[in-house]
Amino acid sequence: MLNDAIEKVLVSEEELKAKVTSLGQQITKDYAGKNLLMVSVLKGSVIFMADLMRAIDLPCTIDFMCVSSYGSGTKSSGVVKIIKDLDIDLHGKDLLIVEDILDSGKTLHYITKMLSDRGTASIRIATLLDKPDRRTAPLTPDYSGFVIPDEFVVGYGLDYDEKYRNLPYIGVLKPEIYGGK
Repeated sequence: MLNDAIEKVLVSEEELKAKVTSLGQQITKDYAGKNLLMVSVLKGSVIFMADLMRAIDLPCTIDFMCVSSYGSGTKSSGVVKIIKDLDIDLHGKDLLIVEDILDSGKTLHYITKMLSDRGTASIRIATLLDKPDRRTAPLTPDYSGFVIPDEFVVGYGLDYDEKYRNLPYIGVLKPEIYGGK
C-alpha cells in the first residue's frame, strides 16, 4: 500500500546501506581524536542518524534538534522555528549536523550559524541527500550521500505530511499525492 504512492525508486535500500557504511568510514577517519557530537535534525534524519552512528567506529555523543520551516507543505516557508533545542553544552565540541536532505539550505544555514555562536570547536554537515539545484543559501555539505534531482522524495525518514518515513528506500512521490504536476 505504501509503495502505491511511489512513482519510482530513486535510491534503493542496498545503495543506502553501502553509502552509509562508506560515509561512516570517512567520518571515523576525519574525527579520530576529536570530541564528536552528532546532532540529528528531527524528524527526517533519525533513520540516517541511527544507521550512520553505527557505521562510525569512534566514541561519540548524540543530541537532537527539531526545527520546522515547512509545516505540512512541500516548499520551505523560509521562517525557521526551533521546536526542540539541544540539551548538551556545545563548548569545545566537534559538531556533525546530520540532515536528511539539503535543498535550499536556508534552515541549515540558520542552524549552523546559531550553533557556531555557542563555542563549538568545529561544525560539519552530513546530509543523506543533496539537491544543489534548489540551493539559495551559501552552504555546501562536508559529507553527502547522494546528489538528487529536484523531485519530491520520501522514505528512509523523509516524509510528506508525516507519512512515508518508514519506506526502506528513497522514492519519488507521485505528484497526485501532494498536488504537484
